[in-house]
Amino acid sequence: MAIADAAGLPIAVGIASASPHEITLVEETLDQAFVADVIHRMIGDRAYDSNALDERLLEERGIELIAPNLSSRARQTQDGRPLRRYRRRWKIERLFAWLHNYRRLVVRWDRHAENFLGFVHLGCICILFRHF
Repeated sequence: MAIADAAGLPIAVGIASASPHEITLVEETLDQAFVADVIHRMIGDRAYDSNALDERLLEERGIELIAPNLSSRARQTQDGRPLRRYRRRWKIERLFAWLHNYRRLVVRWDRHAENFLGFVHLGCICILFRHF
């Protein structure tokens, strides 16, 4: 999991196994932020379409979640205006492409999760140094 700012630079990263759903990992990833910026809006893909997550993020952290509705949703909750910001989601994909420039992060060779997370943080530091 990764959270990036408007420029696509990393704000928070976290690792977890592949089994938990992404909406259960959002708040944990936000707690691991290494930049002290205040987040006002967060853009996610269709997997983040959850009323419970929307309410928790808005009430507890003041973050507006922008995610397209699932096709199975009976009542649409997102209108067109906030979804225009969804077009900027490519910036998080670009962050993952930058992280994939480090071969050690593409294939997890580390036995311990802490070591892998350390290398992910090191990759984020290299990206931040390159852009500042």
